[in-house]
Amino acid sequence: MTTEDTGPESGGAGSAQPVDGEAVSRFVERFAAQLADAGMQRMPARIFAALLASESGALTSAELGAQLKVSPAAISGAVRYLTQVNMVTREREPGSRRDRFRVHSNQWYEALTSRDMVIKRWEDALREGVANLGPDSPQGQRLGETLAFFEFLHGELAALMERWDVEREKRFG
Repeated sequence: MTTEDTGPESGGAGSAQPVDGEAVSRFVERFAAQLADAGMQRMPARIFAALLASESGALTSAELGAQLKVSPAAISGAVRYLTQVNMVTREREPGSRRDRFRVHSNQWYEALTSRDMVIKRWEDALREGVANLGPDSPQGQRLGETLAFFEFLHGELAALMERWDVEREKRFG
């Protein structure tokens, strides 16, 4: 597949067509199911998918509740989680007391960057575990191998994000 097939040129603002609400609902539920299968909680997955599929990338709690047919309490807990993991932001509607929840244009980058910090904390804990249990003990060796994996992942993730910045600029400007 070429860049022309997947880039903004293939579906830019000039070629926008009305989107069938039923098609949006099918996408939201299917993608949310995939995210849930990968370990995300079901309600945050549904909300994230709904935001991703919305025209503006932002919806209010009321709009999310109506679209997903869920209670305000379900929305509240799920968006709290999504904001904590940097997948959405909360913003105030101008001239209103209502909040809108917006998916980042680079949400996966943000999510992985926050995971990078988690990996760093895991490395610190593992390093301490190796020191406390002894690097030559069976436990210390196991922790040492786990530490080496996370150190490798940490370095690769940083390099991967740099490559993505270059690729994103090429594709989307």
